[in-house]
Amino acid sequence: MVELFEHNTKGEARRSSKGNQLKWEDGGIWYKADYTGYEGLAEYLVSGLLAYSSLAPEEYVSYQTEEILYKTNKYRACKSRNFLPPGWKLITLERLFQSARGEGLNKAVYSIAEHADRLRFLAEQAAELTQLEGFGYYLDKLLTIDALFFNEDRHTHNIAVLLDETGKYHYCPIFDHGAALLSDTTMDYPLHGDIDELMETVRAKTFCQDFDEQLDLAEQFYGNQIRFYYGEKEIDKLLLEEPFYPEETKRRVKIILMNQRRKYRYLFGKRS
Repeated sequence: MVELFEHNTKGEARRSSKGNQLKWEDGGIWYKADYTGYEGLAEYLVSGLLAYSSLAPEEYVSYQTEEILYKTNKYRACKSRNFLPPGWKLITLERLFQSARGEGLNKAVYSIAEHADRLRFLAEQAAELTQLEGFGYYLDKLLTIDALFFNEDRHTHNIAVLLDETGKYHYCPIFDHGAALLSDTTMDYPLHGDIDELMETVRAKTFCQDFDEQLDLAEQFYGNQIRFYYGEKEIDKLLLEEPFYPEETKRRVKIILMNQRRKYRYLFGKRS
């Protein structure tokens, strides 16, 4: 257990539709407390399974679970190393677009009627404002991960780039999977609800509500940019090594993970 104090708390820089988690920073480590369910377990599992993918380690943030004592309360949580080099800043696409265009990016995206045009607009605007090549391929990776793991909270407030001290932009490691795997047991996905029925209710938020449509359009424009290499054995290993969450919750997320692996089996292969 880690004890954290008021001077470690950090304000919320990225908006979530589910509210704001308590966040802290201490000694170069970021901590996020669970807010609506098992967000920390979701972060841990998604990042742990990204290790069994074609992504390079520097392309995503690795999370571990933790138990935190803050004031008189105990929280389950996750932690990750601060990936920002000294002098660098994390800039969300929403903030970037607002500064450059004087309006919200999310509002601009959803003002476009056709979903394919929304995706192209999002990729083109991000590329123009950052001068980063291949932004659509980066979005394709995000949308693939979000569909596979049911991340229902990927929007322009938590898609980000990095700005270095010279004013040059860089791709941000993929982060923020706390809303994945039906982690919100307080409001939307009760722990004792029927899993199949609950999975039917999950909605995406990047540029439309359907995960499959988002992924299909991304693959039409940008191909398939990520492969996965995990199965039941790797899922079991991660769950066995996790020390804080109850077995009932772990059984639930395993069912979800195995279901999604079957559904998106075309994304999986064997390491060469």
